[in-house]
Amino acid sequence: MMYDSTAHLLLTPVDKEAPSRVRRLHRLGIGLRPDLAFDAFADRLAAVTGAPYSMVNFIDEERQFFAGLHTPDGTASRYMERDHGYCPHVVVRRKALVLEDVRDYPRFAGNPVVDEIGIRSYLGAPLIDRTGIALGTVCVVDVEPRPWGRAGLETIKAMAAELIEQIHRREDGGI
Repeated sequence: MMYDSTAHLLLTPVDKEAPSRVRRLHRLGIGLRPDLAFDAFADRLAAVTGAPYSMVNFIDEERQFFAGLHTPDGTASRYMERDHGYCPHVVVRRKALVLEDVRDYPRFAGNPVVDEIGIRSYLGAPLIDRTGIALGTVCVVDVEPRPWGRAGLETIKAMAAELIEQIHRREDGGI
């Protein structure tokens, strides 16, 4: 794990599954370029949650890639450093994460996305496929605190399960 020695905060978890994840993503042919189906999924995720930003995010050893992306103005980078944001934590933890106001959590408040991008709330769930590999996440973020609550948690988990089924259908030749 990486630590900030001045603040003693956990920054980005060590991801021992990254090499296996990269091989699996290559076999699936996803996570390397924007995908219209994933963009449409991100649009729907934003609509369902009312969040201004939503992503279908795949993570390799160095960075995050938003194969599906919804932003209010339709522009944003599809790449983010692995140490930025909260999705790497979700992938390593293999559990959904709800941060209604990131500044309430010392472990996450110092993340660069708070100051550089203005992220204040996060809701994300892992995309765990049939092989047991956490491929990435689906997530939504806002620049304002959000009371996601139990309903938000259940929604993001259900949306992650739906997207994994879509990925499996692709793999099986159904899409």
